[in-house]
Parts: sequence; C-alpha cells; structure tokens
Amino acid sequence: MNSLKRVVIFGATSAIAEQVARQLVSQGASLFCVGRNNSKLTAIVNDLKVRAGTSQKIEGFCCDLVNIKQHQTIIERAQDVLGEIDAVLIAHGTLPTQQDCENSVDLTLKEIETNALSIISLLTLLANYFEPKQKGVIAVISSVAGDRGRQSNYVYGASKGMVSLFLQGLRNRLVKKGVDVVTIKPGFIDTPMTASFNKSGLLWSKPEKIAQGIVNAMVKGKNEVYLPGFWWGIMFIIKHIPESIFKKMSL
Repeated sequence: MNSLKRVVIFGATSAIAEQVARQLVSQGASLFCVGRNNSKLTAIVNDLKVRAGTSQKIEGFCCDLVNIKQHQTIIERAQDVLGEIDAVLIAHGTLPTQQDCENSVDLTLKEIETNALSIISLLTLLANYFEPKQKGVIAVISSVAGDRGRQSNYVYGASKGMVSLFLQGLRNRLVKKGVDVVTIKPGFIDTPMTASFNKSGLLWSKPEKIAQGIVNAMVKGKNEVYLPGFWWGIMFIIKHIPESIFKKMSL
C-alpha cells in the first residue's frame, strides 16, 4: 500500500482532479496543485485549505504546462513546499474538435503537444526524481480513446495512446525500483470538458466516482485501471473487432 501524504497534482483545475484533491485532503494529505487558470486554481486551493487540518500544507502554482521549460522548476518548488513528494497525478489536457484538427496541421500538433508531449516531459523528470528514492507513485489520466483509433476523435486518441504506451515502458523501467506507474483510463465522464456531448446514455459517470477509483488505484499501485471498471470489457470487445468491420462503424 502506498502513502499519499504529500501529493502533486498537475492539472488540478480539471473536474476529476479537483475531486481527487478533495478526497486526498479528507484523508490527511498535503497538496501542491498546479493549474493554468489562476482564478479557478485560487478558488480550488482556498476551498481545500478550508477542508484541510492545521498540519496539512495546501499550495497552488499557476502555470501552462505546455511550457516544458518550467517543469523542473515546478517539481523543485513542490518539493520545497511539501518537504518530499510521495505521489503525483498528471491530469491536465484538452479535448479538441476532430474536424477542426483535420482542417489544421497547427491545431493538430498543438493538441498532441498538450495531451502527449507535455506529459512525457513531466514523466521523464518525475521518473528521475523517484527512481533513486526507490519509492513513490506516478499516476496519469490517459483515456479509453487511446486504445484504438476512431474516426470521431483520432487526434485526441493518438495523443492518449502515445501517453499510455510511454507509461508501459516507464512502468517496466521503474517496477524494480519500487516506483508504481499507474495508467488511468476513464470512459465517458460528465465534466465541463464534455459539456457539448449528449449524456443521456448509461455509460456516463460523475467525476466523484472516477476520483475515488483513481485514489484507490494510486494507493494499491495498480498498473492500469479502467474507470468505471466495466469499460475494461467494452474496450476489450472494441479492440478485437476486425478492422474491416470497425472502419464501417460510426464511431
């Protein structure tokens, strides 16, 4: 079982990350929260401070994580605040419109930079932080969209697939060092990011439920987890549909 007493959350202003932060604070954790939107980040940090005990440290750091030159500084600042880092959750990202990406090389590359390259930069630095300590948890929110290319969101899916594959290799590297690398693959979540979607189906979940699954996966050091759990079966079926059939499906 892993200790989650001093945790860094990248992308702390996302709906899922905010719920994770609340659960961690309720369990006594100190948090270093990184987000791009300063006003929203400030509001979240202030709310967490109200929920926290007097011995818990809660601090925010405003930064656009696409600026990879700041990544090392952020990690050093987090260590200064927390004293030591037990675990990190990387939760930042954007959900692009597929048609807009198809019409723009620049937008496509920007989305891949945000959803994949900035995360890989953080992972490289964090791996080198935790490896000599021979303990720690690195958790990343990827997506079921990265399991197979779909015509409706293959730019987003490709970036998430890159992250998931990178995490597989990183996990194999760090497992002998006592560092857990956790890949989180949520399905359809009712968040502001998916505000334009039709959410009448049974496959949609609330951020609070997904957050609970993330915290549990980090504590247990699971390799890869689908949230909610039934998405494992759905994606198993989708991944094994023959290409000749899959490409005809309106997905």
